[in-house]
Amino acid sequence: MFAGIKRTLFSFLCFLLLAFGSTAAVQAYVPPTGAEAACLIDADTGKILYRVNPDKWVHPASTTKIVTLLTALDQGKNKLEQPLQISWAAANTEPSSLGIAPGDQLTVHEALRGMMVVSGNDAAVAVAETIGGSVENFAGMMNAEAVKMGAEHSHFVNPNGLTAAGHHTTAVDMARMAAYGLKHYPEFAYIVSLPSYNMKYMDGHTKYVTTTNHFLTSGYSGANGVKTGYTQAAGDCLVASATRDGHTLVVALFNDDDRWVDAPAILDYGFRRIQTGV
Repeated sequence: MFAGIKRTLFSFLCFLLLAFGSTAAVQAYVPPTGAEAACLIDADTGKILYRVNPDKWVHPASTTKIVTLLTALDQGKNKLEQPLQISWAAANTEPSSLGIAPGDQLTVHEALRGMMVVSGNDAAVAVAETIGGSVENFAGMMNAEAVKMGAEHSHFVNPNGLTAAGHHTTAVDMARMAAYGLKHYPEFAYIVSLPSYNMKYMDGHTKYVTTTNHFLTSGYSGANGVKTGYTQAAGDCLVASATRDGHTLVVALFNDDDRWVDAPAILDYGFRRIQTGV
């Protein structure tokens, strides 16, 4: 009889050890990444949950447009419904392109939506010239905005992210700025979540554009942003966000050939940490 009880207790203890051992192993697993720099933060608290060279200067490529959009929504809010001024220089900015031309009639607001969805460098320059008067003036506005959002190691000289001397960011800065936008600007959150958009011109016609952000259309649970980027200098970049059970996480990946794989894995890791408290 006692032998049977001992066997039962031993089996139960083994079960507990296996169960808790497995849980600990799952919680302890940290996904690897080949990214040059990476940072995962809790958008609600600002807590950093994952980092790889988070303060290293990197080329931001088109993730720059996160700051362009936020600068326009904040410092250019009184001009959002004004017509976009499209110069020859803006229209002929190298791709990626929204395909706007001098004389096209659309508001700054509509151009911002098209810019973010299709990653239009031409639209970014036109927005900068319309709101700031010049690319240089708007870049100054972007830098002021970055400081306000807590970015300590970033500097921008253009609104589209084309490679230029003095144009750089860090993974933690970009994650922090994207999180700031998601938390404080409903229009930012709406725009960066769009898988597609019918951009409306002032004469009534529309242009249908689709996102460059495959993460948004991947089926990842809770995916809701934010922005892709690529140049030869920057490599493949991605700022991705997702919300589950009221928690929003943002991961920034720079020069990452496996960004579409790494982003879901790192976000899963973050949500697991929030759930387990580890």
